[in-house]
Amino acid sequence: MITLRVNGETHTVDVDPSTTLLYVLRNDLGLRGPRFGCGLGQCGTCTVLMDGRAIRSCMRPVSRATGEITTLEGLSATGELDPVQQAWIDEQVPQCGYCQNGQILTAKALLDRNPTPSDEEIRQGMNGALCRCMTYYRIQSAVRRASEAMADRTNGADGVGGEVGR
Repeated sequence: MITLRVNGETHTVDVDPSTTLLYVLRNDLGLRGPRFGCGLGQCGTCTVLMDGRAIRSCMRPVSRATGEITTLEGLSATGELDPVQQAWIDEQVPQCGYCQNGQILTAKALLDRNPTPSDEEIRQGMNGALCRCMTYYRIQSAVRRASEAMADRTNGADGVGGEVGR
């Protein structure tokens, strides 16, 4: 038996300890955010956050999955979209959508580490989250937009007494 903390809830699963975290999240917990892409940890579609760090769940044995795990579903667990998710919608990033789990969670980890990245830091931070539709410019714009939205939230610019005329 393995106990995991996923999206704020504790789960106990009866699986072989060498089973990948990806398979446990999808098959045992029914989460559809992380996806199988390459199976080698190179494309990023299986990305989850573990204690805030982006990791590839297709390569991580469930026995080594410690701390708080956050999937795409966990970003909006309260019913409100995370600024990164909202920026993805506003910038119309997805085309086929297959990579979006990895893109969004990689961006979330980047912005949590560096709330105001430069364009170069965005490109470096998103390196390894592949998009076969080549929407990299829209991804970069969405990361920038999310960064600004997070700064506005921190500074109280929520439309009520915050900045006017942006």
